[in-house]
Amino acid sequence: MGRRSNKQTYGEGFSFINPVVKYLLFFFNMLFWMIAVLLTGIGIYARFGKHAAAMSYLSVDPTVLLIVVGFLMFIITFCGCIGSLRENICLLRTFCICLTIVFLMQLACGVLGFIFSDKVRAKATDLITNAVVHYRDDLDLQNLIDYGQKEFSCCGGISYKDWSENLYFNCSSENPSVERCSVPYSCCVPISEKSVINTMCGRGMQNLNYLDASTFIHTNGCIDKLVNWLHSNLFLLGGIALGLAIPQLVGILLSQMLISQIKDQIALQRYNLQHSRDIWY
Repeated sequence: MGRRSNKQTYGEGFSFINPVVKYLLFFFNMLFWMIAVLLTGIGIYARFGKHAAAMSYLSVDPTVLLIVVGFLMFIITFCGCIGSLRENICLLRTFCICLTIVFLMQLACGVLGFIFSDKVRAKATDLITNAVVHYRDDLDLQNLIDYGQKEFSCCGGISYKDWSENLYFNCSSENPSVERCSVPYSCCVPISEKSVINTMCGRGMQNLNYLDASTFIHTNGCIDKLVNWLHSNLFLLGGIALGLAIPQLVGILLSQMLISQIKDQIALQRYNLQHSRDIWY
């Protein structure tokens, strides 16, 4: 009798699966799963809606990043959704491990980016230079560069002279383009009283020196402006990083809680099965 009482006490010590944890994790993943589907769909539509000539510039195509991020989110949140709904430890572990890896990678990128800021700056310069070269080859890229130059009041990577790297804007005598030695209109100093944008306002600006050109266009490069903006908005960047980290940490915590409860439930079932066998024999 004493032996049975001890087993009953042991069996009652196990906790059942908490439905709040289970369905909170499910709806948490469902929300981000729908966001992932939306991001992937937008990226694929934008990617394959381009003309064939733009397909070869994947390294400067902003839609590729959208597709990759959306696809990874889709896979991870799918494991979380099905794992929580079906109480599948394997899928929940996959979800937890992937989310932990993503979190650690983000943390490592932030630390390494701060430590090796010079190399990050050089890489960003190469990326912007490559984007300048392919400015006319991709409409999405063109709109992105124009938005960045207008937002930061800058022109080119290091200076407005960088636009000579572009096939249409270079100053070589062999260039037959009407945009020879020009810069995009997004480099121009805005004139508030004019409602119609003069898209040819940057014509011939590369022929001028810095002082003369500064009257009509922004001569400073976007790299320095971007670095200054980052230094001035460290609290904003920290808030964004925290906002990205909190959902990941919540997902990791909930998945670990659910895995622990499922294991306890399995152990309880095994105990009850063994207990019933002991009584039977």
